Amino acid sequence: MVHHIKLKVNGREYEILVNAHELLADVLRDRLGLMGTKVGCGAGECGSCTVMMNGKPVNGCLVLGVQADGKEIETIEGVAHGTELHPLQKNFIKHGAIQCGFCTPGLIMTTKSMIEENPDLSEEDIREGIIGHICRCTGYQKIVEAVAATAKEIREKGREGA
Repeated sequence: MVHHIKLKVNGREYEILVNAHELLADVLRDRLGLMGTKVGCGAGECGSCTVMMNGKPVNGCLVLGVQADGKEIETIEGVAHGTELHPLQKNFIKHGAIQCGFCTPGLIMTTKSMIEENPDLSEEDIREGIIGHICRCTGYQKIVEAVAATAKEIREKGREGA
């Protein structure tokens, strides 16, 4: 069965036809050409397919495309502002948290959400927040350092603006 859906992805509105069984990750990649969302395990265990749906991280491999009807989706392609990288993206590069890069989009989406919700994150908070992500290259320490540095920058900017 085919469904007509409307959704907003990275600020741009789309109207597309999707099959009832089509996953959000596949809709983003195959229909909209947004290749940053990776599909690793296909079972919600690795976190590589994490995107934001109405401001909350979801596994794109567990959400049907029809469930995104009327929703706002943010993918890794929507995180930077033009050519200006988000501070989290900059810190992933600076701290060497990107190696093969396969898990990086999902990790950035999840940790961006964590920082937006609470920039006063401890190392334990960060480690607990990324439990649903599998990274086979970095050993996680560099990821934790990048997220902690970003949270600190955002906290300090918040104090400057107060």
